[in-house]
Amino acid sequence: MAQNSEKDAPALSSRFAELNKFAQNQEFAKALKVANRIVHEFPKNETGFQCKVVCLIKLDKFEDALTQINKNKDLISSVAFEKAYCEYRLNRTQEALSTLRKIPQPDTRAKELLSQVLYRLEEYQECYDLYRDVIKNSEDDYEEERQTNLSAVIASLQLWERKNIDNPGLEENSYELCYNMACYLIGREDYKGAEQKLKKAEAYCKESFEDDPDVTEEEIEEELGIIRVQLAFVLQKLGKNEEALQIYNQVLKNRPDDVGLLAVASNNIVTLNKDQSVFDSKKKMKLATGDNLKQKLTSRQKCSINVNQCLLHLYTNQGEQCHNLAAQLKKQYPDMAAPVLIEAAQFVKEKKAEQAQKLLNDYAATHPDKALTTKLVMAQLYLTQGHVYEACESLKALGDLRYKPGVVSALVALYLNQEDKEAASEVLVQTVSWYNKNQPKSSSLPMLMRANADFQLKNGSPQQAAKMLEELRKKKPDDPRILAQLISAYSQFDPEKAKLASKDLPSVEEIAQDIDVDQLETSFSTLGPKYMKKKTDAAPSPGPAGDMVVQKKKKKKKKGKMPKNLDAELDPERWLPRKERSYYRGKRRDKRKDIGKGPQGATSGLTDSLDASKTPGSDPNSPRPGTASSPSPSAPSPAPAAQGPRQQKPAQAQKRKKKGGKGGKW
Repeated sequence: MAQNSEKDAPALSSRFAELNKFAQNQEFAKALKVANRIVHEFPKNETGFQCKVVCLIKLDKFEDALTQINKNKDLISSVAFEKAYCEYRLNRTQEALSTLRKIPQPDTRAKELLSQVLYRLEEYQECYDLYRDVIKNSEDDYEEERQTNLSAVIASLQLWERKNIDNPGLEENSYELCYNMACYLIGREDYKGAEQKLKKAEAYCKESFEDDPDVTEEEIEEELGIIRVQLAFVLQKLGKNEEALQIYNQVLKNRPDDVGLLAVASNNIVTLNKDQSVFDSKKKMKLATGDNLKQKLTSRQKCSINVNQCLLHLYTNQGEQCHNLAAQLKKQYPDMAAPVLIEAAQFVKEKKAEQAQKLLNDYAATHPDKALTTKLVMAQLYLTQGHVYEACESLKALGDLRYKPGVVSALVALYLNQEDKEAASEVLVQTVSWYNKNQPKSSSLPMLMRANADFQLKNGSPQQAAKMLEELRKKKPDDPRILAQLISAYSQFDPEKAKLASKDLPSVEEIAQDIDVDQLETSFSTLGPKYMKKKTDAAPSPGPAGDMVVQKKKKKKKKGKMPKNLDAELDPERWLPRKERSYYRGKRRDKRKDIGKGPQGATSGLTDSLDASKTPGSDPNSPRPGTASSPSPSAPSPAPAAQGPRQQKPAQAQKRKKKGGKGGKW
């Protein structure tokens, strides 16, 4: 504090006493007037200037406080904390960080403000370390608030940065702590546990406000809205979309003041709508992309909303907007595959397949870590054009990823669709060889070896199958199925080996040792009457040897049908066979059956030869590549947004022309 003359001391003391009285009574407007007098009368007094700045802050006049601080640069060192706080409240976060970094020996309140600034800047690790230091070296009445803030930082580290942090074990004695723990569990993908924590947080929130007369119903709903939206997200992840949608709509119906909450709920509704309810999705997306959301959402949330907006442009046929937003996202997030995939899908929708292929190839070349996603999309793109072998080459270009069981299965299926059994066999043989060399202890190897053996047996290569089964039997010597397959393979080219291997089969007694014959017979007897033929009710008669023989029931002869209106007395030919009677005209022929049998309709043999489903070795039920347009590759998004199947409209039945000459109407 600057030194004041002794004669001014009584006046200054009375001013501060008056200032203190107004401050204790929360009358900051009157306190500000007193502080202004002190600064006017004693311009060099640091305490008076600091009191003036604090009064402006208490009155939420942060811009005025900052203006006063910048005007009095000689006294700025005494109000460094207040300056940083004003910058923080005005969302000038980087300036606040710079101001706090310049404080030579920060006290506890400066460290806590720095932690808040770091949290807003998403510097979660430094924020976590700083909070732990503050909690360790402070003892006051704000311990519970610091614990809550620490739990929020831990949840953010787990949720946004995917750092596996152990459960801190904080006491969940408030709804804020329960909510933060739920966010932590969401980061660990424990959605069931998160659901329980959020319901507990909702109950705590209602209990904590129900006896407080100063809290309005709207304020309670505002707090509950945050918990409920998070609960709806968890339900959405658990596949309970109807429940989630109901909660989102209820929160939006209450019209909360938190624009960040509105944005998150609206975005998640768009992901549930997918390509349906497009008009509603457009309205919701406007709420999620407002200009007033810069400080209300994290960078990950903003990224997710932008990707979903780009997908919405794709679904609503807004091609130009889709390309523009995808280009913006590629610049902003160069390592993210989603905007590239969405733009490729838009090119396919515009029937510009070559541009889509070039875009995907360029991205795959610069981002080898995203090769799996890119190559799979390229394979799908080739298949939509009917280029099966190009799709196979795209999958083979995955490097070691081509040996994943799912990719191997796709390759074999595609080659078999083209009836290229040699290429399919080569894929299986190479895959087994790669696993034997690189991952001999992998759980996928026995499965692939057995699949290879089955394939070789079905396609006439018993020697190759036997070789595979011999290796497999070394790994699993006690598996009788492998032995049975091996004997089956040997029997096709070396019967002696088959006989020798069959000696290792278990005996009948060994196979049947755990079977209860009586119970088996009982089960058959209980099931038998349902499937056995009904016996006749005729009484048994003794046979020649005294045995009981069941007599067959005699069939009744049906009376022949007589012609209608036939007078038996007047028909002398009634005893002759029908064909020999004079009035017999023969059977009526159905002339419709002969349509197409003449020279003009004799095309049945030709149509059989042109029908691809009737060619040998072709499965009429298997789809042919290129015969139908497959859905364009759709980009993954943080929330469910994959394009759903669309129903095709049935072709309108051709209207027949009415009889009645040329004047008939269609």
